[in-house]
Amino acid sequence: MLLHDIIKKKHYLFLDKVDTWQEAIRMSCKPLEDDGTVEPSYAELIIECIDKYGPYIVLFPNYAMPHSTENAVGVNGTAISFMKLKEPISFDPNDSSKDAKVFFTLAAVDKDQHVENMQQLFEMLTDEQLLEDLLWVSTVEDLKNLAEKK
Repeated sequence: MLLHDIIKKKHYLFLDKVDTWQEAIRMSCKPLEDDGTVEPSYAELIIECIDKYGPYIVLFPNYAMPHSTENAVGVNGTAISFMKLKEPISFDPNDSSKDAKVFFTLAAVDKDQHVENMQQLFEMLTDEQLLEDLLWVSTVEDLKNLAEKK
């Protein structure tokens, strides 16, 4: 399961708050940067895309999926990271449905792996109980306990 993979690779981060959505994107990429899956430039590429296309990464209230296109510059591997904020960050001050607390950041080296990432994530995001539970995790232990239940 995806959560087990995220835990095993240490691709997670828990923060109380960030000051801007740009900082949220940079921080959500940090676990992937730490092991070389992505370069710091990948976060900047995602920020550029959001500036250009709007907050397309916010799938529904509280959940964001930062990503760029497959084969993006600065991506060295395929993985998904998890970041949880205690306080939501707004991607659109005029639309609270564009606030996010839970981030699943995707990186993929090719189109097939990008699609596979998306399928894994969407499978997980259709579990309404899991979505509810993810809003309350605040430590890696919470995440591990949740992964064990699934």
